[in-house]
Amino acid sequence: MDYLRKYEEWLSNTYFDEVTRAELAQLKSNDSEIKERFYKDLEFGTGGLRGILGAGVNRMNLYTVRRATQGLANYIIKQGGQQKGVAIAYDSRRMSPEFALDSALCLAANGIHAYLFESLRPTPILSFAVRELGCTSGIVITASHNPPEYNGYKVYWEDGAQITAPKDVEIINEVNSITDFSDAKIMSKEDAISQGLLTIIGKEIDDKYIEELKKLVVNPISGNGKYIKIVYTPLHGTGNLPVRRILKELGFLEVYVVPEQELPDANFSTVGYPNPEDPKVFEIGIKLAREVGADLILATDPDADRLGIMVKDEAGEYVLFNGNMTGALIAEYEFSQKKARGILANNAALIKTIVTGNMSDSIAANYNAKLIEVLTGFKYIGEQIKLFEETGSNEYVFGFEESYGCLVGTHSRDKDAVVAVMALCEAAAYYKSQDITLYEQMNRMYEKYGYFKEDLVSVTLKGIEGMEKIKDIMEGYRMNPPKTAGDYQIIKIRDYKKDTITDLSTGAVTTTGLPNSDVLYFDLNDDAWCAIRPSGTEPKIKLYFGVKGSSMEDADAKLQKLMRDEIFNVG
Repeated sequence: MDYLRKYEEWLSNTYFDEVTRAELAQLKSNDSEIKERFYKDLEFGTGGLRGILGAGVNRMNLYTVRRATQGLANYIIKQGGQQKGVAIAYDSRRMSPEFALDSALCLAANGIHAYLFESLRPTPILSFAVRELGCTSGIVITASHNPPEYNGYKVYWEDGAQITAPKDVEIINEVNSITDFSDAKIMSKEDAISQGLLTIIGKEIDDKYIEELKKLVVNPISGNGKYIKIVYTPLHGTGNLPVRRILKELGFLEVYVVPEQELPDANFSTVGYPNPEDPKVFEIGIKLAREVGADLILATDPDADRLGIMVKDEAGEYVLFNGNMTGALIAEYEFSQKKARGILANNAALIKTIVTGNMSDSIAANYNAKLIEVLTGFKYIGEQIKLFEETGSNEYVFGFEESYGCLVGTHSRDKDAVVAVMALCEAAAYYKSQDITLYEQMNRMYEKYGYFKEDLVSVTLKGIEGMEKIKDIMEGYRMNPPKTAGDYQIIKIRDYKKDTITDLSTGAVTTTGLPNSDVLYFDLNDDAWCAIRPSGTEPKIKLYFGVKGSSMEDADAKLQKLMRDEIFNVG
């Protein structure tokens, strides 16, 4: 009953504030909730922390955040990076400002200069600030698109990307070595400022960030392109000011922000689940779009690193593009226009994650670009950008993942919804000058590359039992791998946890060449595929499916049959 011992310690130890102890006292008769909060420490994973807000070692609170920051500080000091400092940003969630300030004061108490944004900022601006300020690290307080009861803590390194191996494991070890929460240092804000250990930053970084984005424009906005009608919602998050600013400075004249979702709201009261993958978040935006006759609707998630879009079809109805479609649309625009202008490098590269759709492969081949696959997580795309800069092997053009994240340019080393908005609206304006809508352009790409279609099923399995079930599901697939899926034959099985690719026809086994990750990927015949992985940020197991059809109707039918196969019933 170790969890009860930890509970009693928090309940009685005056190191923890009265509000925390009062919250825990209310749980005395709720053993299951006590167990959930104390059966394990909130895991500092390869990206940082993410969890439900509340008191306890398995919750996001000032003490778990402070412990994580002390571990990071210990690592920075061992690396000799304390003089370079750490940049810190935060989003609109509950406790985000408090967690950000506490992180800054913990760093300052360790003699590490903290650069804290004056108010909420998108994640990509933090990534930009790390390199702009020459910091050794960065922290973003955000839980991205998770429900309101969540918050998170993401760590970046000096290249502006989230931490990767071996630093991720080394930092995790430092955090885990702190067994007494009171070992985390802290100082007052006044002392930190007076000692030159805390600097408040803001507009000067914003201005430089926007200028870097404007350098990425391929076709300046002109003519009737200025009159593209854009409806935008920041979903109560951080995107409102930078998105509106970049669109205004590029020359777009008809941008309509959804008023009900314009201002920060930690409860995300109009959507609940602020995920641009969810069609429900567009309901209020669709109403406004119909009123103004908008050409497209844009939604960014709370920390503005992911973009969802809806466009008008031939019947004038608004349809949702998934992340694969949006990413392919921007990729085709960037590659085609750079080639047309003679500025596409001979060693151009397109990067995608392993669960991203296969149209990107065809786009890369069409423009003689190198296609690189990386593990799920944008930090691996950032890692490739750093490698390109160090070796000169390739020039980065575009990278994206199916979960609505992409990056044009290298100003940031994480996905950036602000630059995605800019690039997509630039593309819409360019195609409008040729009397082509984004919907029509997408159909042209299907005709050019093939009718690729993908879908995703997420099964939520909460709590301790849910974690165990997810482990059992993954182990079941490994112990008894399927040989067929729908009407398809499984040709190869990629097990990224075991670092193996097994050819089922020959039995030959090769390596994946990628870091360890709990993902199973099944290569099927006829350009089809499916993959299974636990979510890294939510209590879910995710199943991905992709097919290629001779028409969209054919692709739809193939995809539905594949997804209905009994082997994928994990609910």
